Amino acid sequence: MAGRKRTVILAAAALVIVFGIFGVFYSRRQQVDPISATAFKLNTVVTVTLYDSQDQEILDGALALCDEYERIFSRTLEESELYRLNAGELPEEDGGYTLSDPLSELVAAGLHYGDVSDGAFDISIAPVSSLWDFTSGEGSVPDSGAIAAALELVNYRDVTLEGNALHFAKEGMQLDLGAVAKGYIADRIKDYLLEQGVESAIIDLGGNILCVGSRPGGDPFRIGLQRPFASRSETVATVEIMDKSVVSSGIYERYFEEDGVLYHHILNPETGYPYDNGLVSVTIISDESVDGDGLSTSCFALGLEKGMELINSLPDVQAVFITEDGELHFSEGFEDELTVIRN
Repeated sequence: MAGRKRTVILAAAALVIVFGIFGVFYSRRQQVDPISATAFKLNTVVTVTLYDSQDQEILDGALALCDEYERIFSRTLEESELYRLNAGELPEEDGGYTLSDPLSELVAAGLHYGDVSDGAFDISIAPVSSLWDFTSGEGSVPDSGAIAAALELVNYRDVTLEGNALHFAKEGMQLDLGAVAKGYIADRIKDYLLEQGVESAIIDLGGNILCVGSRPGGDPFRIGLQRPFASRSETVATVEIMDKSVVSSGIYERYFEEDGVLYHHILNPETGYPYDNGLVSVTIISDESVDGDGLSTSCFALGLEKGMELINSLPDVQAVFITEDGELHFSEGFEDELTVIRN
């Protein structure tokens, strides 16, 4: 209903999947088949699909950008700029570090969403997040004393960025930019594709989806909402998207279970433990993917009520919040601006 939140009861929560890549909604009016390239980069599966070009070199260039930015933003790659910053290995001047333009831009975005969320989103969480292992399959709950000690170094307000000059208020502070990096990289890949004359494409960085334009002929791309903890073919609804980003944050992305309790990767900077606020996921639809990245994590951290209040206060942004009871909560005007197809 226009002007207020719509809710729909579903049996399970959902996350984002692109049907167009797999041809489920392939338009027979297309004159040429799309071309794709897939590789494991940025610690995830990356796929770039071109709908109006057959130039393989463009795809190669797009994937190469992932490698370029990983060498800047990775928290674990020892030669990356961020790793060297966290290790105190970058050259210091006047008690601070001089960052490259991309790293300073990404830090600025992270600090912005710290302000937007009043600290619920915090890029200085690295001392705590480094204690948790959500990727090896052998994760366990860290020692409580270690978490408490690491929390002493977590406060994004102790990070000062002036131009490219970054200062930490406390020795030992570190940054984790994983919650905004893929969105930033997707935006840069889109810029590159547009420079190459591509006007119809999908960039998929491990579920961070950025649609470039529309399908040839003007039809929108169709982005599906998939049941979590299920195969990507199990969907509950689709949304028609043109020239937009679709990004989700949820408890099903990276997690482990211990003693019957699920521990997920979205950590509360106040406690050092995963947020437990009744949410399963938040999906953001925005013009730029870095905003979708920052807002999906921020809104998840804020919870349903405050997160929805934030989204409804922002222009040109829509969201779907999924609660543990399987209910979908749409932001104001969602179904006025976007076509939702129920399966």
